[in-house]
Amino acid sequence: MLLLLAVTAPAALIFGFVGAVAARAQVLPLRLLGKGYIAIVRGVPDIAFFLFFVIALDQGFEWLRHQVLCPDWDRPIRQGNDFVVCAAAKLPLSTAPQWVHEVYGFLLAVLTFAIVFGAFAANVLYGAMRAVPRAQIETAEAYGMTRGQAFRRILVPQMWVYALPGLSNLWMVLIKATPLLFLLGIEDIVYWARELGGTANPRYTAYPHADWRVWYFLALLIFYLGFTRLSEIFLERLTVRLSHGQATTGGAAQRVAR
Repeated sequence: MLLLLAVTAPAALIFGFVGAVAARAQVLPLRLLGKGYIAIVRGVPDIAFFLFFVIALDQGFEWLRHQVLCPDWDRPIRQGNDFVVCAAAKLPLSTAPQWVHEVYGFLLAVLTFAIVFGAFAANVLYGAMRAVPRAQIETAEAYGMTRGQAFRRILVPQMWVYALPGLSNLWMVLIKATPLLFLLGIEDIVYWARELGGTANPRYTAYPHADWRVWYFLALLIFYLGFTRLSEIFLERLTVRLSHGQATTGGAAQRVAR
């Protein structure tokens, strides 16, 4: 779970930043692509993406490999409900060790999480970019900065204080969404709490015990509450730090307090 958060959060932020930049681009096709990505992914239930998109990604990767590695293939790839590619195009290969299968599944899960939560991050960042006072950009351009320089030096540094409340909520949602990994075949802490807390399973332990799942899930409850509380404290301090000197309600409160 922690590994997923450590990998997915930056990946989702990258997807979100690219999506937000595309949504405010001057080029119409790029702008439509960015806004379409935000609207479509935010409008589809998350569970639909987690159940369908992983399969679509996997088959898409195998189809691309199939086109490159097996150009002489003369049978249809779609055979009813079956998706059949040559053995060399399978991901991962049947001869690959177990850890390769696990890493591949984990990467597909990370990519799916990043695409889904990246759309929400893009919407937050797009709004934050629009919240930066236009006068700031005009002043930068009056001093001779190009649009790219004003974007990098003025807009991006200031937008984070406006984006942080929305990104904070998204972080909390991402924490709560990690148990959905079970739908993708990833063995997360919720999966292990269910397996280890159940009656003795010789696969894990030969020690006989009653059904302890309620205690395992209670420990998970305490863990999630503690983790989210630590996140809130960190995000509150980060907000105060980013608000310093900014023309926002938080920044004005800091100046009055002095």
